[in-house]
Amino acid sequence: MECTRHFVATVYVVHDGATALHHHDRLDMWLPPGGHVDRDELPHEAAVREVREELGLDVDLVAPEEDLGSRVARSIPKPQHFLLEDIDERPDGSVAHQHVDFVYYGAVDSRDLDPDDGEQPAGDWEWLAPAELRRHGGLAADVREAGQRAIEAIADDQPH
Repeated sequence: MECTRHFVATVYVVHDGATALHHHDRLDMWLPPGGHVDRDELPHEAAVREVREELGLDVDLVAPEEDLGSRVARSIPKPQHFLLEDIDERPDGSVAHQHVDFVYYGAVDSRDLDPDDGEQPAGDWEWLAPAELRRHGGLAADVREAGQRAIEAIADDQPH
């Protein structure tokens, strides 16, 4: 049977040594902001849009952009990770739906959340520092690891 694949963008948003996560009810897991890449946008544009919609914050992506290009090709900001995620399984165990996920890290200037109408309420988000990520029993291994790496990358990217 055919597997449906959608392109999505995810951002591990960091402020003051912690990353924002919420419990996704339908998937029953803790996740950072993110969502589907619209037909008319590039993955890094979707990442910025999703953070704006879900958190009400402007994010500065830590996404290197190479200088490879030509008259018909150009480099775009690179995600930190590129994941294939199984979303729905069929009763026979085969995968029915997957996400091809462009995972970015990003810095924000505030923890004052103001999600768009229809998004997860601000009170549902938690800011987790590395020690809290390690102790949190409900996190998938990739979420825990990417959250810790994002915090490190943002700390390394800040002026000292």
